[in-house]
Amino acid sequence: MTFFDRLRALVTERDSRLCVGLDPDPERIPGGIDGAVDLCTDVVRATADLVCCFKPNSAFWEQYGPDGWRGLLAVREAIGPDIPVILDAKRADVGHTMDAYARTVFDVLGMDAVTVHAYHGADSLDRFTRYADRGVYVVCHTSNPGRTDLQHLSAPDEPLYLRVAALAERVNEHGNVGLVVGATAPDEATTLRAVSSLPFLMPGVGRQGGDVAAAVLAAATDDPASCVISVSGAVLYEPDPRAAAQRWLDEIRACEPVTR
Repeated sequence: MTFFDRLRALVTERDSRLCVGLDPDPERIPGGIDGAVDLCTDVVRATADLVCCFKPNSAFWEQYGPDGWRGLLAVREAIGPDIPVILDAKRADVGHTMDAYARTVFDVLGMDAVTVHAYHGADSLDRFTRYADRGVYVVCHTSNPGRTDLQHLSAPDEPLYLRVAALAERVNEHGNVGLVVGATAPDEATTLRAVSSLPFLMPGVGRQGGDVAAAVLAAATDDPASCVISVSGAVLYEPDPRAAAQRWLDEIRACEPVTR
């Protein structure tokens, strides 16, 4: 099964669009990399039956130095093969460098999907999308306030982020491409959904203040993979991560998406 086949199956089976991010902060977690691994694996065990996927952010593991890669592999192993794992790496470079990034993410780390940037164009994205059984989420419209600095520039007659979405559609030869669309901008998510049927990975709820209902209503269609809501710190650092994940899941389930 491809990544999106597996994602659709779990979303349907569990009635869950919830993705839990695994982003350890050494300033909040004692014990160095071992403490980070222990916390994240505890959260995995506590929430594994509630999620449709997990999403470790590469940067949070890289900050631990060489041991961070060991820790990331340990958490990947703890998740196991049944739940898809998205590495939030946002890689971008010329083709031969993207080849190396793709081998690292998919062959070495064994991840099921990845986030990438589109700035280098179609030939760069192809180095990831050629892995037909893996998922590739192209960063399109982000959740941070500075997104408007570039993403809303006219190119020439529509915002740049819409051109990124069109490029993602163009490289979707294997049906394995999605978009990263911040949950903090439901109006733009609605605009994107009107022109793109690609699956959306939506970060930005929790600490960034994105509205779950607005995001789901803007993005969800009758494709189970159409909208995945990612929550990281608001689960990871809660005293009871399972209860926190359940609250987010209940909030997502309470939304009635408009099927298209």
